[in-house]
Amino acid sequence: MSRPADPAGTIRCPAIAIAAPSSGQGKTTVTAALARLHARQGRRVRVFKCGPDFLDPCWLERASGAPVHAIDLWMTGEQDAAERLHAAAQEADLVLIEGVMGLFDGTPSLADLAQRFGLPVLAVVDASAMAGTFGALAWGLRHYRPGLPWAGVLANRVGSARHAGMLRDSLADPQDWLGALARIAPPDGADAPVPARQRAGLLPERHLGLVAAHELDDGLARLDRAADALAQTPLGQMSLDDLRERFAVPFAAPAPRAPVPPLLAGRTVAVADDAAFCFVYRANLDMLQALGARVVRFSPLGDAALPPCDAVWLPGGYPELHADRLAANTGMQASLRSHVQAGRPVWAECGGMMALFESITLADGTCKPLWGLLPGRVAMQKRLAALGPQQLDLQGHVLRGHTFHYSTCESSAPVRARTRRPQPDDRGGVIGEALYRHGSILASYFHAWFPSSPHAAASLFGAEGALRVAPDPQGATA
Repeated sequence: MSRPADPAGTIRCPAIAIAAPSSGQGKTTVTAALARLHARQGRRVRVFKCGPDFLDPCWLERASGAPVHAIDLWMTGEQDAAERLHAAAQEADLVLIEGVMGLFDGTPSLADLAQRFGLPVLAVVDASAMAGTFGALAWGLRHYRPGLPWAGVLANRVGSARHAGMLRDSLADPQDWLGALARIAPPDGADAPVPARQRAGLLPERHLGLVAAHELDDGLARLDRAADALAQTPLGQMSLDDLRERFAVPFAAPAPRAPVPPLLAGRTVAVADDAAFCFVYRANLDMLQALGARVVRFSPLGDAALPPCDAVWLPGGYPELHADRLAANTGMQASLRSHVQAGRPVWAECGGMMALFESITLADGTCKPLWGLLPGRVAMQKRLAALGPQQLDLQGHVLRGHTFHYSTCESSAPVRARTRRPQPDDRGGVIGEALYRHGSILASYFHAWFPSSPHAAASLFGAEGALRVAPDPQGATA
């Protein structure tokens, strides 16, 4: 069912951007709870994640029952964000956008996105160790930047009804109060594939972020528990008419773009898809299909060989958690080796690249063998090794994306190029991730956003002549 637009193509739909003062305040839990609360009432909810993230969208998809895409004024671009928001508004009763880090963190930030599209901001604040300061923090978030659209504030991890009353009374504007949530514990008997010390929260975490929703048998029960708690708040008790009256946003029709050229027509791209390789943007799969490719899935953990294909994509994930199974699957290793020896392309991204090295040293010092298709070794670190936006220039065609990893690598493979940061730093912005070339393998820690440059994306999978044209006019814009 599509919502009618006005003569100019503008569509109005309730929308909320969920922000916080910093990471760890409970944005994902609140966003997922709000999505689940309305979805189980039969409402159509569309959720987006601001900035690069593979794990939060897993929970947001489970909660909303609909695909979740990233939108970001830099990585995905303003045009892409406008298209996705407008399309969502056509079919949704409610649009939610979960922020990244703090409201004003990053260049661009969630605040920039909210101002660009007129999205009212809901601030989620961990109030577990504050009282009157809650009001000052809420006032600062609302007024720090003039003209920021504002929805209100939700107190998270509140200790008692009396505590909630103190927080509410601290607000300069009583209308800012959208409720309080106590700390939400997992359902009784809940289990998760992570150490017990990390199970205290409703959504458990490990070193790269949240445990993916599909890894937990009780994932939906966790979301229902959060939705039930949110239903007791003023925000959770709003009807659809209330949402429309208070949070309706006009989404203008986006400008048309040139069609994507069928640079991969007739080619089959095999995409690794299992617990070891699960960091995939849906938009990247959509772009491969728009380029004309047939996309097939395979499991390096469970399958004995590659499916028939012209190119392979090994995306990021958790090869370090599955090193024994990967090394033991000698059939898959041999199949990949034959694929490379035949000169067929492999694009290996972050965790996918890690699996191709000869060995991995885990955080406890244990060394384990890997596939050995790429010379060198990888070692897990106890702290984050790299984080942030990156871009890769391939003959003038620029792929945008990011890096986020807890390992380092050493390799003698030739470095074809290096990524750069969007903004120059004190080293000129030239220090980025290596793009290794070894036979038909292209590998990097860089996570690429394919729609930012269809020509560059096609070149990763062997499209001949993809880079011998002018740079993509429809690429992401700054």
